[in-house]
Amino acid sequence: MSTRTIVHLMRHGEVHNPGGVLYGRLAGYNLSDLGNEMAATVAESLKTHDITHLVASPLERAQQTARPVADILKLDIQTDERVIEAGNKFEGRTVGVGPKAFLNPRFWPWLWNPFRPSWGEAYAHIAARMLLAIDDAREAARGHEALIVSHQLPVWIARKSYEKGRFAHDPRNRQCSLASLTTLTFEDDAFKGLVYSEPAGHLIPDALRGKFVGGA
Repeated sequence: MSTRTIVHLMRHGEVHNPGGVLYGRLAGYNLSDLGNEMAATVAESLKTHDITHLVASPLERAQQTARPVADILKLDIQTDERVIEAGNKFEGRTVGVGPKAFLNPRFWPWLWNPFRPSWGEAYAHIAARMLLAIDDAREAARGHEALIVSHQLPVWIARKSYEKGRFAHDPRNRQCSLASLTTLTFEDDAFKGLVYSEPAGHLIPDALRGKFVGGA
């Protein structure tokens, strides 16, 4: 008989960022009141799940998003650097990425290859580290469920890896809203499929849907 294991990839909740900074991996960016409500809502939706292993990115927003789940399920949060936000040369700036960035010549050396992408950590590298972290979480929770709290781009690239899709994409088209779950199912070590859900979707303002914010 095969063993079924589930790994949930969760994006953190909304961050307090009134200045509109692309915060990336910068310290000091915490969940907003709404973000904390999102985290609590998702935790409540997971309280009957058989989650035995909880992992989070080392960044504050991910740790804070994982905390309600840890409290409800009485689990320790395992910090894993491999599920951290993607590196980005625009980190700390308030300039927009995309069309506006192309207008400033000083940014052109960063923008020569959107398929890698040249302005940040390579998609292939993000995929490799995320898949290793997922494999370890699956092994730790074998026969049960694991939850990994990460960030929008790493979750999306992991999903594309399992779907055998192209990594290059328009960020506005990512199906990975705030506090969403991308749920992977495995039979033994074989990937069998995924489901996307938004337990806190009703809390997301329309203005934030489909919007790239802060590096996420």
